[in-house]
Order: sequence, then structure tokens, then C-alpha cells
Amino acid sequence: MRVRRFWSVRRVPAGIVALVLAAVAGLLLYDVAAVRSGRSAMRWRDWLADQLATRPLDDAWVMGGAGLLAVLGVWMVVLALTPGLRGLLPMRPPNAGVEGAAGGGGSGAGAVVRAGIDRTSAGLVLRDRAMEVPGVRAARVDVGRRRIRARALAHFRDLDEVRADLDAALHEGIRQLGLARRPALSVHVRRPAKSKR
Repeated sequence: MRVRRFWSVRRVPAGIVALVLAAVAGLLLYDVAAVRSGRSAMRWRDWLADQLATRPLDDAWVMGGAGLLAVLGVWMVVLALTPGLRGLLPMRPPNAGVEGAAGGGGSGAGAVVRAGIDRTSAGLVLRDRAMEVPGVRAARVDVGRRRIRARALAHFRDLDEVRADLDAALHEGIRQLGLARRPALSVHVRRPAKSKR
């Protein structure tokens, strides 16, 4: 079973776009109604009509405005088609291996509980696992969507032994996190820099 990423609701951007479009449409509708009732059009609409009537299509301002609107449109389409919430890693459902074994029947049958973990929280959990490895003095774990980078300072023991133990501990920690897609792990261990006196 493929676990999909969480989708961002994006209420704030959608609300802002809706308010701006409603304000522009309301202003334009008011101006059209005012012109129909015998009043003169607003200055901005007269100016815009004159500009559209007199400027050629290959004018720099026309091309720039069209390019800007095209970029904004593509950006909004990309936002609509991508999940967002890049900081939230989806986790496997606990019954992923036995899904569908119970069959239908019952109101809760087929309901899937979705869980996720924040990348910062996952990094803290793995850093705590790294600090439990003998010989690790300090550790930093950066969790990405596809890769986990662990850097550690070892103050005793052989570096290769510390690296092997750290690699095993972090692999076990990643397994216990239950991520739907396991990121690749890279481990770097070094000695702390000697202080100069």
C-alpha cells in the first residue's frame, strides 16, 4: 500500500486570492453600473481602456505584464497540484501488512488512520538515539524528505567502531519511527577540534 503525503489546506492563500478577486470584481461591477446609470467611468478604467487601445502588443509594459500574470498563474497551478506540508513525514499505518484481512462489515471497516511526524521531531528522536552510542560526545541529525544526515563528535573509542555502532543505532531508530518511505542515511563521525591555548 502506497502512503501518500499530507496535503496542505492552504486556507490563508486561498482566502487572500478570493478577497482580492472579489474586491476587483466588485469595483469593476460598481463602475459598470455607474456608467450604465449615466455617470462617467472611474479614471483608472478610462486610463486602462486608453492604454489597451493605444499600446501595441509588443510593447515592453504589455509583455512584462503578460509575463508576470503567466508566472502567477503557473505558480497558483503548481500550488494547487502539489501536496505542501514538506515538514511532515507520513508514517506507515500499523496494520499495513494485514490490511483488508478483516473484510467488510461494520461501520469502521476500511477506515485508515493516517499519522505523520514532523521532521524536526524525528531529528530530535534520532539525535537522542545517537547520544546513547558509547563514545559519542555530541551529535546533530538533519532529517530531510529523502535523506537523513547525521554528524557526530567522538571523544574516545575508534572512529570506525563509533561509526558502525552509530549507523546501526540510527537504522534501528529509523525503523522504529515507522516512516512510510525510509530516507537514506549518511553518517559522519570525527574527533572534536583541539583547543588552542
